[in-house]
Amino acid sequence: MNYQKNSEINHKSIYWIIGGITAIAIIAIGFVAFSESKSQAKVTKYDATSISRPIAFIAFNFTDVGKIKIQDEKIAEFTIENKGDQPLILYNITSSCGCTIGTVTINGQKSPKFTMHVKNDWTGTLLPSEKAIVTLTYNPSSMPVKGDVTRAIYVSTNDPYNKDLTFSIKAFVE
Repeated sequence: MNYQKNSEINHKSIYWIIGGITAIAIIAIGFVAFSESKSQAKVTKYDATSISRPIAFIAFNFTDVGKIKIQDEKIAEFTIENKGDQPLILYNITSSCGCTIGTVTINGQKSPKFTMHVKNDWTGTLLPSEKAIVTLTYNPSSMPVKGDVTRAIYVSTNDPYNKDLTFSIKAFVE
């Protein structure tokens, strides 16, 4: 009789544990789905056939800074211009490595710092003819490597022809 009661208690405990784990998993999935949709909801999308749309123009997206020492810090700046007639949205900004930090400056307002591991729902808007400065800071001492190194900042846009922009810096680390 006692054995049967203990067995019932163990089965109930197992059901409660499984139910709790399932509930936590469902809540976590819902949270991730909601946060993804929240950040995407801010971005107006345009079709590639749209006559009226934003146009991301970049004069150059790569710079070679030559030889540097591991304790040096190198900064490169790149410009994005909206040559379209609709607002250009910049979002989902990340870097290729923890040693590389990106920021975006629009009309004198600087964004938070973006790295490989930091998720951020920041968006920046460039009205027609406005420009943004993308600043890439490479600090080799935070992730020491030697030799040829290329690091990048990635920027997503709502320009249907330039959805993903890459800005790179190359160095020879001594």
